[in-house]
Amino acid sequence: MEKLRVGLIGVGGIAVSRHLPSFLTLSDHVEVTAVCDVIQERAQSVAAEFSIPFYTSQYAKLFEHVDAVTICTPNKFHAEIAIAALNAGKHVLCEKPMAMTSKECEAMIEAADAAGKVLMIAYHYRYMKEARAAKRFIDEGEIGRPLVSRAQAIRRRKVPGWGVFTNKDLQGGGSLIDFGCHFLDLALHLMDFPEIAEVSGATYNELSRQPDVVNQWGKFDPTTFEVDDHATAYIKFKDGATLLFETSWAANLADDIEGVSISGTSGGLDVFPLKLYQSKYGMLLDQQPYWISDEDNPGISQAINFIESCKGRQTPLVKPQEALIVSKVIEAIYQSSETGKAVSFT
Repeated sequence: MEKLRVGLIGVGGIAVSRHLPSFLTLSDHVEVTAVCDVIQERAQSVAAEFSIPFYTSQYAKLFEHVDAVTICTPNKFHAEIAIAALNAGKHVLCEKPMAMTSKECEAMIEAADAAGKVLMIAYHYRYMKEARAAKRFIDEGEIGRPLVSRAQAIRRRKVPGWGVFTNKDLQGGGSLIDFGCHFLDLALHLMDFPEIAEVSGATYNELSRQPDVVNQWGKFDPTTFEVDDHATAYIKFKDGATLLFETSWAANLADDIEGVSISGTSGGLDVFPLKLYQSKYGMLLDQQPYWISDEDNPGISQAINFIESCKGRQTPLVKPQEALIVSKVIEAIYQSSETGKAVSFT
């Protein structure tokens, strides 16, 4: 089968640090034939650096040069570009979050169904070897039925001081929609996306609005900071399980935390680092893998899954219907924070 021709739309940090290197590593199976960026000089520079034959500042002009696209633009443009690409008959790998709103997510799914093309969302934490091994533990019944899960994505004073991360109009939010969404998605994935009963949440941005703000990741203007830098949520599922969730760009804590843990009816686990906890044979057992056989680089695993899905040999690990649920939960957290009330799911 011929190589899949891929184009990148938006060639900022995530494109050149994860997606482009991953595709170039897999050059026997895929060819990056085009790049696009609203700053044409940026597109031209990336094309020249990586010997990519076509560049443009208008994404529609890229479609005739590719079979599939990877969308790495600000969140505001995810749905517009994905739908246009799908309508043009192209497969789509879209950076997280899927879109700004759940309605936009639904429109993307409708376009993918109508086109008969792959639509995959880049929740790359699912591809980490620890996460894939944890899913195997759960699927094999090692922890029984998940009861209580915890997801934390916390940074100590690391608001991204570059790009448009703090621009609410372009991004839709802050730490929750940018960083926490990965761990929310991973926890729901490991739990096998049980039906949600209700979501209670709260968001904060007081720390990043202080005039003497201290930040490790560059400078930003606290007087114009309008997105969340901290969020918490309590998610109840119809089967009785619960998920405790917290994310922050700017927490006053000792250390950064990236963790997902699940307590089940017959065992439990932590994902980072991977540990399994069980009680049997009259003992409390803690197990930790000596070696995990999966690919070390989640960007490569993600790219392989996308390429093979476009060729009809695999199915996407991240299904758009699941990414839609993540976006609905994010919406519910913001809504609950605004109203002070839990949001019920029907």
